[in-house]
Amino acid sequence: MGDDGIAAVEKLPFWRGAIKIWPLTGGITNRNYGVEQADGQRFAVRLGHDIPVHGVMRFNELAAATAAGQAGISPAVVYAAPGVMVTALLPGRTLHPEEIRLPHNRQRIVALLKQCHAGAHLRGPLLAFWVFHINRSYAADLADAGSRLAPQLPMLTALNEELERRVGPVGLVFGHNDLLAGNIFDDGARLWLLDWDYAGFNSPLFDLANLSSNNGFSGEEDAALLQDYYGEIRQDLWRGFLAMKCASLLREALWSAISEIHSTVDFDYVGYTSEYLERLEKAVTELA
Repeated sequence: MGDDGIAAVEKLPFWRGAIKIWPLTGGITNRNYGVEQADGQRFAVRLGHDIPVHGVMRFNELAAATAAGQAGISPAVVYAAPGVMVTALLPGRTLHPEEIRLPHNRQRIVALLKQCHAGAHLRGPLLAFWVFHINRSYAADLADAGSRLAPQLPMLTALNEELERRVGPVGLVFGHNDLLAGNIFDDGARLWLLDWDYAGFNSPLFDLANLSSNNGFSGEEDAALLQDYYGEIRQDLWRGFLAMKCASLLREALWSAISEIHSTVDFDYVGYTSEYLERLEKAVTELA
């Protein structure tokens, strides 16, 4: 059976002349393809419709990706239609977690995040990404679906409430909110942020904690990260950061548990859920 995604890409009215198409690997939510035109121009095509169970709304992704492209921190969006977004395809590769933890890369990523958080070029209605609401919603959906995590949900929900209390009031910025290593791209000269599925208004602490929790930062590396971003490490920042780090790990575990039930992507969500719950258990012991 042929790839219906390739057939969909071939039909897009954007192309000029003959094209070559190939799948781009690495994503676990969308289908992504590379395209090269006869004139040598190369593009990335992202296929994906709204995913309400995950709060993914493509109008929001498109607005965030467009603004990020105009700000120069993400590839420019060159074409969009329902369920489709086309951007420039960059040469290079995504980083590995151990590379993200290197001081010079960490500092470059912080610079990108500050540009993202400035929110320049944003237009129109946009979503919020409040991780504690997302965790509550995931937990309720998992309970309704009879998830295998059902016995753990009361404890995880109570932990979520405690983490929200620890964070307290926050300032809002426009965040990326999905800082997995696979979403940070190195073209050999500079870094870029990719994939704006979960972009939305949030505390800057969440992006920092999300970067840390997804890429194995140590306590010393966490302190350096906060110093890079804020220029200081206050007790309230540290306390909120550690709580956000736990909330980020909880969100990733619950996201994966929801995906166990709903996703059609060939991926080991059960193993992914278990990995993040183990990481959460360790992070909770480090709360200040």
